[in-house]
Amino acid sequence: MSQTLAPAPPVIRGFAFRPVSSRRWRVIDRTGRVIGHVRWEEAGGGLRFHAERFDLARARLRQLGAFWSAREAVECLTYLR
Repeated sequence: MSQTLAPAPPVIRGFAFRPVSSRRWRVIDRTGRVIGHVRWEEAGGGLRFHAERFDLARARLRQLGAFWSAREAVECLTYLR
């Protein structure tokens, strides 16, 4: 399996991205609230970006969807508040 370099954090107006691990960013909105995480992975057609949110009741991250762009993953986090 080939090693892919980590992509740069996306630049999306109104959101900040803080690295949590080598494949995951914490997504923070303009008020400073964490709205979730975006995790990336290699896929056959390029990179896939997974929108994830912490589920307090189960104490784990819950996947909300997988997308071909980080922008779509952030939109998912924004609209599923």
